[in-house]
Amino acid sequence: MEKKRLHLFGDLDECMEGIRLLEGQYPFLLDAGGLDVEVTRKPGASIHIAMRGNKAAIRYGEKIHFFRALGLLVEALTAGRDEMDIVEEPQFRTNGVMFDVSQGNAVMTVDTVKHILMRMAVMGLNMLMLYTEDSYVVPEEPYFGYMRSKYTGDELRECDRYAALFGIEMIPCIQTLAHLTDVLRWPVYAHLREDESTLLVGEDKVYEFIERLIKAAAAPFATKRIHIGMDEAWRLGLGAYLQRHGLHSKFDIMIEHLNRVMAIVERLGLQPMIWSDMFFRAASRRGDYYDMDARIPPEIAGKIPQRLQLVYWDYYHFETDVYREFIRRHQALGSDPIFAGGIWNWLSFAVNWGKTFRTTNSALTACKEEGIQEVFATLWGDNGTECNVYSTLLGLQLFAEHGYAKEIDEERLKHRFQFCTGALYDDALQIRYLDETPGVPADNLGNCNTSKYLMWQDPLAGLFDANIEGLPLGEHYQSLAEKLRLAEQRNGSYNCVFAYLAAVSEVLALKAEIGLSITRAYRADNRGDLQNIAGKVLPDLIRRVEKLHAIHRELWFATYKALGWEVIDMRYGALLARLRTAGQRLADYLAGSFANLEELDEPRRNYNGRTGLVYVNHYNDIVSASRIAARG
Repeated sequence: MEKKRLHLFGDLDECMEGIRLLEGQYPFLLDAGGLDVEVTRKPGASIHIAMRGNKAAIRYGEKIHFFRALGLLVEALTAGRDEMDIVEEPQFRTNGVMFDVSQGNAVMTVDTVKHILMRMAVMGLNMLMLYTEDSYVVPEEPYFGYMRSKYTGDELRECDRYAALFGIEMIPCIQTLAHLTDVLRWPVYAHLREDESTLLVGEDKVYEFIERLIKAAAAPFATKRIHIGMDEAWRLGLGAYLQRHGLHSKFDIMIEHLNRVMAIVERLGLQPMIWSDMFFRAASRRGDYYDMDARIPPEIAGKIPQRLQLVYWDYYHFETDVYREFIRRHQALGSDPIFAGGIWNWLSFAVNWGKTFRTTNSALTACKEEGIQEVFATLWGDNGTECNVYSTLLGLQLFAEHGYAKEIDEERLKHRFQFCTGALYDDALQIRYLDETPGVPADNLGNCNTSKYLMWQDPLAGLFDANIEGLPLGEHYQSLAEKLRLAEQRNGSYNCVFAYLAAVSEVLALKAEIGLSITRAYRADNRGDLQNIAGKVLPDLIRRVEKLHAIHRELWFATYKALGWEVIDMRYGALLARLRTAGQRLADYLAGSFANLEELDEPRRNYNGRTGLVYVNHYNDIVSASRIAARG
């Protein structure tokens, strides 16, 4: 694509380094003989891009708005337009994204973070969090993040400085109460434990430890803001705390802990935010964050520190009224809340775009109606992070377009996504069909993560075989593989993502129904079919898995740090071993070495008594009914 020549002049000093970086990635060149573009910064102003003839002008209020405006101008020029007059009103003061780099073992490299920051800049997103439970170095704590990928202070500082070139604020995002399983597993931290994932409230050594965490997390960043977590402390007060202090309400324990952590944060001159769910759960008889019947009494609400910002996270509801109600409940606590939505990437190899669009559109509409000024998208990495982070960029674009318009225009979203990323909207949406298969209602609102359990389930003792009986899944995945192979050829730097997902689909085209085929042939004593499966189908499937393994490994190391891949390596290793065992078991049976195959004599029952396609996300629960890991 021919690069458009621009002569930028005016209020540019703060933006020039960022412009130079974008010049190498987007279709424009700085040239004194190019299109004259006068740039004016006016704090608080809307974004205005005007062009007529050989002159253009950009007016912007915040640094990030300039980079969005520059993108809009270059996008129009590459589309062949010679006139434009666009005014955009930013809907939010902060609009950003949080990537989980702890729970799923996938820690993005610094280069990946920079790649995403550059796309965020052109989209107009101005905040990035990296959710780090133990994925950062704490110098005094050698077992914090031990043998797990993590960021050094220098790496985080490098990311922060890069983000600042575009006007993007990076905010440290850590945990200071629960969600610390990978830390508290080590015996050196036994004295800090409430239970296997939660710190012991009230102990001086716990707060000394937390202060070290906060100092290390905050030091690399220019911002004074910090997210200190504190969500989902399920058994707060029911472990070691109960043994030492007797029974106390979770709310009182939470406030005790929060006040002590707030003292640390304020002494360090930081401005904290926390996930808000524990306050709402404490008011619910069911412990339900979204309990419509629960009310936090004024005398309880009055104990919540007013200098604390609450983060209302919700990626579950489809009705704008629900989000509106809970926004008002947060405001009633005296908080100027931040809203956190979700890009549903944490269930399998793909993003659930149906649910992402439904929840995001309702949520951000409510945020605009209720005057919420800060929002961000969360992208979690639960249980393996099979979904590559570059698959999720359409979700970032969705948040960005909500941030500059009262209502989403799908055609505008398509064009903006293609310009900002170089990928095609329709191809990006296609990946939803790894999970939104035959048997799954439109938009997959029930979170069926079909590709994950069909990939990892056992070929001889498939726990999900009864659930997929009668569904043409092999045919579905073969068709999807063909579409993704075409997408692999036309999505620029993201072709590798489509190659990976095409390989996933090619495996599932054979593997999805392999357990049913084996069982059906065995029970019908169809030795010809068994011979074909053992001699041809399984060897072909093994070759496909080996190919997928290699593609996935290459993509992982191009995207993430090394430690964490071993978890996925083990899954492929187990899958290949079981496929080879399946072939050997069938061969031995056909040779008369065994009178029967016990695995295939077992009746096939619906998973957990539920018919149809389901949601099951934990590998342990997918691969075997036997114990894979201790459960306490």
